[in-house]
Amino acid sequence: MSGRMKKMTDYRERITIEPGKRGGKPCIRGLRITVYDVLDYLASGMTEQEILADFPDLEPEDIRAVLAFAADRERRLIQVPA
Repeated sequence: MSGRMKKMTDYRERITIEPGKRGGKPCIRGLRITVYDVLDYLASGMTEQEILADFPDLEPEDIRAVLAFAADRERRLIQVPA
């Protein structure tokens, strides 16, 4: 492993799922900001700094948690048959 590579953020400490909030979608720390919202902002070209400026309740670790959550979900969904 490269010395520059950091330990993956444990998203379970930051990503919450509450049935009555945002239709049960994964949110950040119980806020009404979903994982999908942040992923959409990143995909549209917004920088981390722009997202943090627009949503002052978010922290840089939240964005890393969103990415770790998405990576983990993708890893679990993609199963190549042997």
